[in-house]
Formats: sequence, structure tokens, C-alpha cells
Amino acid sequence: MKPILRTAIAAAMAVSLPALGHAAENWYPFPAEEVVPPFSADGKVKPITYVPLEKASKKWNICVSFPHMKDAYWLGVDFGVAEEARRLGVKMNLVEAGGYTELNKQIGQIEDCVAGGADAVVIGAISYDGLNKLVEDIAARGIPVIDVINGISSPAVSAKSLVSFKTMGYEAGRFLAERHPAGSAPVKVGWFPGPAGAGWVEAANAGFMEAVQGSAVEVLEPRYGDTGKETQLKLVEDVLQANPDVRYLAGTAVTAEAAQGLIRERGLQGKVDLMAFYMTPGVYTGIKRGFILAAPADSMVIQGRIAIDQAVRILEGKDYVKHVGPKIFVVNPDNINDVNRDNILPPPGYKPVFSVN
Repeated sequence: MKPILRTAIAAAMAVSLPALGHAAENWYPFPAEEVVPPFSADGKVKPITYVPLEKASKKWNICVSFPHMKDAYWLGVDFGVAEEARRLGVKMNLVEAGGYTELNKQIGQIEDCVAGGADAVVIGAISYDGLNKLVEDIAARGIPVIDVINGISSPAVSAKSLVSFKTMGYEAGRFLAERHPAGSAPVKVGWFPGPAGAGWVEAANAGFMEAVQGSAVEVLEPRYGDTGKETQLKLVEDVLQANPDVRYLAGTAVTAEAAQGLIRERGLQGKVDLMAFYMTPGVYTGIKRGFILAAPADSMVIQGRIAIDQAVRILEGKDYVKHVGPKIFVVNPDNINDVNRDNILPPPGYKPVFSVN
């Protein structure tokens, strides 16, 4: 029987942990959320269960473009696109621009990829608006463009495989709000959302603040700053000094990773808990060891896998979900041993894969 995308039968399906106990190649069915109408900023999310194709009908040539491959996050997306290309039996060639300042390089790399015969293009965009003309030109040639992870504003994209950072921030805030509901003793939270003005930071901040509203959680003035370790550590030290009664430090993955040693040195374990609003290998290890309380996972590996499946479905004229992302869930010490790590992070020691033939 042809794989289909099945609407979740019950609400429990939407909140179940992704693919528990499955081998990496058997990552599906996976709890996901479809945005309706697709590509809308204020669309409603509908729980679905994502099931990809078993195999592609031919060896399609898929070009993948990333902003960079400097950190574990994009390594995780690379793991997803490479493994799904292998599983489906298609070619995949990946280019990376070297950083978020390299928009022109990304555009040039994608143009070269298309000129080289790409059947579809998967883009982790450096700029929300800066690739729009390129996307429109590619789409006009009948080549599908899949928007993965970061977001592209052009309506000419064929599909999106991504999640909302507002939802990531919201899930982190909700975790704390449920621990400290209205009417319970108030708790202070130091909040470190990341570099001021960055789109993902503002989105996460809005979600976090919305989730804690009306609870006993009192968020101190947000401390914005670059996601370098030294910067975040200095911000944490300032908050601890100014607020000796702070109960939680929540923020970027770098904040949580950097603060672990400081909390141990000052004998504050159990008095000040740490939380991140997204997942990295360092945060995962911190949760495993009991040094970090929790973090939402956006399953970046699965976002990469779904993008490749969307591309193949479009090329083969099969049904596909236009705007979808994995169901976000919070990882904590209670469930971490039940989570398939290969769905939410690159494997330990994973090296970048740039081509699958």
C-alpha cells in the first residue's frame, strides 16, 4: 500500500515521543504538525502523522544548500538529508556558504547547482527575503524549491519543512509555568534569549513570555547577547549577582551549557536550575547527567528528512504536505532514555556528508 500522511486519530498521537525505539532508518511514522493554510504566519497547526515514501521511482538529483556547517545543529540537518537521500535512493549534493554573512555566495552556489542539473533544490536560507528572486527564477523553470529550517518569504517555494521558534520558546515557558502555576509560590527566572534583533530570538522571546503569563513565574528583564560562551557566561554571572534568589536560568543552548560549571562551582545545584529553549549535543548531555533541567527538541534531523521526502513527492507528482514540521516536545531526565537520539541530533562523531550518489 502506498505510504500516506495520516491525520492523528487522537490528541495523544500529537504529543507522543517521536519514533521511540525505532532504528534511524525506520524513523517513521513521526508525530508532526501541518500548518493550514500553508506558508501563512498566522496559520493553524493540525496534528498529523508523517509517513514518507518507501523509495523514489528514479534517482532524482537533489541539490541542498545550507548557511554553514560550523555547528552540531546544521550537522544534524545534514545527517537527516543525507540519510533520507540514501533511504529513498536519490542523489544528493550539498553546498554550504560558510556563514550568515555569505548571502551572495549562497546564491552563486545554488545557481551553479541548478546549472549542474538539479531536479529539486532544498534551501536552508541565510536570509528570509534575500533569496526571493532566485527562488522565483528556479520555480519558473519548473524546479521545486523546498524551504528547510530557517524560512523563506517567497510564495514561490513549493514546500516548507520547519518549525516555529516562537513555539520552541513557548514550550520552554510552558514547562516552567506548569511547574509553578498561578497561586503557587512565585519563582524568579533569568532569561537569556540570544542576540537582540535576530528573528529567531524575538520569536522565541515572544513565545516564552506568552507561555508564562498568568503563572507564578516571574521573568527578570531579558539579558540579550551574542551566543558566544564568554558573553553568555558574563550575562549569567551578572544575573546571579544581582538576583541571589533567582530559581531558574533559561535561554539559549550556549547559556545552559556555559552555566553548568558556574552552578557547580558555586554550590547552586538544586537551588538554580538550567533550561534551554532548543537542543544541542551539549544540552542533551547536560540533561542526561542531571545538570540541565530540560529543553524542547525541534528534531532538526527529521526536518532534513522530511524536506528530501517532500522534494521526491513533488517530482513524482504524489500527494505531499506543503508546510509541516516535527511535533516539538520537551526532553527532560524522565523521558531522555526513551527518545531516539538520532531523530533529534547528529550521531556522536558525525562528519559532514556532502554527496550521496
